[in-house]
Amino acid sequence: MKNQNLEQKYNKWIVTLSVVIPLFVALLFGVNLRKLGFDVSPLSFLPPIYAFINGVTAVVLIAAVIAVKKGDLKLHENLMKTAIGCSLAFLVMYIAYHMTSDSTKFGGEGIIRYVYYFILITHIVLSIVIIPLVLITYVRALAQVFDKHKKIAKITFPIWLYVAVTGVIVYLMISPYYAN
Repeated sequence: MKNQNLEQKYNKWIVTLSVVIPLFVALLFGVNLRKLGFDVSPLSFLPPIYAFINGVTAVVLIAAVIAVKKGDLKLHENLMKTAIGCSLAFLVMYIAYHMTSDSTKFGGEGIIRYVYYFILITHIVLSIVIIPLVLITYVRALAQVFDKHKKIAKITFPIWLYVAVTGVIVYLMISPYYAN
């Protein structure tokens, strides 16, 4: 009963964060501090850093699955906290970059253009979907409801891994078109 209460306690936070984070990102994505008259330098050094962090997230997620399959629950827990931390660091840097820099247009032509936009759109949509999944999965682990945790983790893991990997791919595909 205590564990169920813990889950219920966090449900409001999960719903709130699952709505607020994407709305906040969308709102801030449209805010360019330089265009609003603030004297800030573009943070053009951030995209390779947050792409790297996405890559680290993918590696950490895979390591976490290996750890849990080997029965090393403490390592699994620490790796999952690291993955969440990496995702938060990515989010902060992503917002900071887009608040100080103009959007970059993809310059590829032909079939690669369709491939890029398919990857980008699925990445964006699933990056929104993953927020409640990660939060629910984490809360179920906190509540020690491991049967339910394991069930949702099987859904959360591949989506989160896809988002992390496609974040790197999107960066690699658009990086030649960044303004110098």
